[in-house]
Amino acid sequence: MTDTPQLLQNEFNSFIKSAWEKANFDQLTDIQEQSIPAILNGKDVLAESPTGTGKTLAYLLPLLQRIDPEKKALQALILAPSRELVMQIYEEFQKWSEGSGIQGTSLIGGANVKRQLEKLKKRPQVIVGSPGRIEELIKQKKLKMHDVKMIVLDEGDQLLLPEYQRTISSIIKSTLSDRQLILFSATLKEATIQKASELMKNPEVFHVTKSASSAKVEHIYFTGEARNKIDVLKKLSRLKNMHGLVFVKDIWELTGLAEKLRYHDIPAGELHSEAKKEERKKAIKAFEAGELPLLLATDVAARGLDLKDITHVIHYNFPETITQYVHRSGRTGRLGSDSGTVVSLVNEREERELKQFAREMNHPLHKKTWYSGEIVDPR
Repeated sequence: MTDTPQLLQNEFNSFIKSAWEKANFDQLTDIQEQSIPAILNGKDVLAESPTGTGKTLAYLLPLLQRIDPEKKALQALILAPSRELVMQIYEEFQKWSEGSGIQGTSLIGGANVKRQLEKLKKRPQVIVGSPGRIEELIKQKKLKMHDVKMIVLDEGDQLLLPEYQRTISSIIKSTLSDRQLILFSATLKEATIQKASELMKNPEVFHVTKSASSAKVEHIYFTGEARNKIDVLKKLSRLKNMHGLVFVKDIWELTGLAEKLRYHDIPAGELHSEAKKEERKKAIKAFEAGELPLLLATDVAARGLDLKDITHVIHYNFPETITQYVHRSGRTGRLGSDSGTVVSLVNEREERELKQFAREMNHPLHKKTWYSGEIVDPR
């Protein structure tokens, strides 16, 4: 049994301490240690921390602490940009609220509305939802917001993009002015900070920079022409215990790549915006069960996905920015994982950019080649 950190011992209810011991965690992460006290004190918070650093618990633990189980009304709302992320957050809520008497539910677009209205009759105190469905239910007066004391925007940089911004503002304005607003994101651009600050009251801002550049994650690359990338990917797929997330720039290239891999008897899942919900769920389930060595994804489709035990992140198409590189790469070597490998498939020009990324992030980068089906250093 691990020791419960002092902050949890002093500030939190017994059900949270029990869940912490059950999870067998050793200590709070940097973002949790920094942001939890501010959230407990009712402050508006803007927090940036890379993928895999424990952002969900950084807001979920103080949120649960501040819920009154005796009050049968909606008190906290968590918004996320994708169905998958909503469901992942809701699973975490269920795990950490066990034994608390706090009721919660999830509300997502595309699901049966009548069934969701039945859920609301149980008067949940916490709702995790997608913005469109939440706004729809507020407008229909099915969702009462006057007791909401806390709103969380998970992947907040996405939720404040133009396509969501009006909906988010509408939801926030449906609450009373004394509510607390919290935004978490893997990346916080100046434009996001500006937009969020307009909705907040003197927010406290936290930046945590630890990323996939930590020692347990190895960054390697292979050079070659575009036509040779598939050969490298085929070899990678055959590595022992390969569990790789492959980033491809667009749907057209992704579906073509999946077809080529299948032609070579290499099964690969597909995650992109045009895939049906059932197809996405099936691909994720098969990948997590170890039935597929590779899961091909666009950046948008992978946003917010919390996939367990990814051994390799593979940049099949080189990222456009260092932020995109960090965000993708953070999928491996995550909290609780022993190690991971980030693989970039690059041409000569991209190799120069990759080396610049490595210098800026201050992490080692190694060029590799193949010998007898194994990854080796060039001779």
